[in-house]
Amino acid sequence: MRIIGGVLKGLRLNPPKNLPVRPTTDLAKEALFNILLNKIEFEGIKVLDLFSGTGNISLEFASRGAAEVVSIDRSIHCINYLKDTARQHKLTQIKTFKADVLKYLQLETEQYDLIFADPPYDMNQIPELPKIIFEKNLLLPGGLLIVEHQSLQNLSNHPAFTEQRKYGHSSFSFFQVNQ
Repeated sequence: MRIIGGVLKGLRLNPPKNLPVRPTTDLAKEALFNILLNKIEFEGIKVLDLFSGTGNISLEFASRGAAEVVSIDRSIHCINYLKDTARQHKLTQIKTFKADVLKYLQLETEQYDLIFADPPYDMNQIPELPKIIFEKNLLLPGGLLIVEHQSLQNLSNHPAFTEQRKYGHSSFSFFQVNQ
């Protein structure tokens, strides 16, 4: 894993082997951020990273100038790795919280420019994520939700769905708030 853009471009991330994660591959992450380059301005945005794991995505957004990145994961080991990495590279805009994502979303009231969710592929509630996020009005006008999931899964039945991009066994489904 590496940071592919911004001030930390090229930084190799070496998380402990025992973390309970399935990190987004460099190939898929690079494709995702190439898509985002044409959709958003990274500088100054507010990002919510759900199921943040190693923090690979959080670190990428921080490296590219996001003003605030809120990272949620239920593993204290993942949270501690991300906290330590952010501190080491002086990424003070990253805030970490150890929490069950679904419970966190029920209590969250902040709004974000972009929400990225990379839940475990075997999680039954993946289709519920867009529903919860839009019902709770967690995206700012023009905001973007991206859910990473297995390519066989179809999330297109949500009214805010805009597109799905497939990268092997992984896909990104995009949802957007009407401006």
